[in-house]
Amino acid sequence: MKFAYYPGCSLNSTGVEYNISAKAVAKHLGLELWEIPEWNCCGASAAHNTDHLLALALPARNLALAEQQELDVAVPCAACFNRLKATEQAVRESAATREKVNKVIEMDYQANNSVRPLLDVMANALGMNAVKEKVVRPLDDLQVAAYYGCLLVRPPAVTRFDDPEDPQTMDRLMGTIGAIPVEWSFKVECCGAGHSTTTPQVGLPMIDSILANARENGADCIVTACPLCFLNLDMRQKEIEQKYNRSYNLPIFYFTELMGLAFGYSPKDMGITKHFVDPMPLLEGKDLLKHPATRRDEA
Repeated sequence: MKFAYYPGCSLNSTGVEYNISAKAVAKHLGLELWEIPEWNCCGASAAHNTDHLLALALPARNLALAEQQELDVAVPCAACFNRLKATEQAVRESAATREKVNKVIEMDYQANNSVRPLLDVMANALGMNAVKEKVVRPLDDLQVAAYYGCLLVRPPAVTRFDDPEDPQTMDRLMGTIGAIPVEWSFKVECCGAGHSTTTPQVGLPMIDSILANARENGADCIVTACPLCFLNLDMRQKEIEQKYNRSYNLPIFYFTELMGLAFGYSPKDMGITKHFVDPMPLLEGKDLLKHPATRRDEA
């Protein structure tokens, strides 16, 4: 199975461990990811707030390159997925929009291909059985809060992926690799995005509420598919603990990292040792780092 792969900006910077683990896990599953050559930013951070045509043209150029190869597009970043999916829909539904976009990008893009979250590709295109067959080190007794955030499932008329209020794809995937998905109330609540930097009085309480609800419902860790959500929950956690006089020490993972652990990769292989909140005590305490089938160097 082959998909065009759009890593986006974050996976080459703050979310590099997502890129590392995604590529390794995809290869392990026999999923070929053809990285779009000379891909450009999708404009998720600002373009859609300033110029509507630019907001469509930026993703469209990437999608046109994938369409030339007759490939659907797998997107790991939730924000990138949302922007690319919105462009796919806009171009497909309006000939006038398609003409304007194609003029800007100086390429033909007909929206004949489909944009899918990498989570969807691994869980549904490949399927849970294919994932289960690769598990050599089940994540037994690991209580996981699956955090989807805003942009992976909303707006549902655009994303068309899972239930916008109670999505289950990541929960089912975690169960397939042996973890225990917890029931909690904040799986689609906003993490505050950039507000943690620009208006921390707004953003930090939002992050705190997510961490608190995960802990209250028995989670050992939070797993996500969004590099910005990951950054807020992981990097900001110490700041929030100090500000609100709490102690969470709640490791944050990308779903691909936990898949890699279950497949027998070491934490270092998956980039897990790069996290701000050290997950090693949790993994060692749950005895999740050893398995006779593992032939990779342990971190």
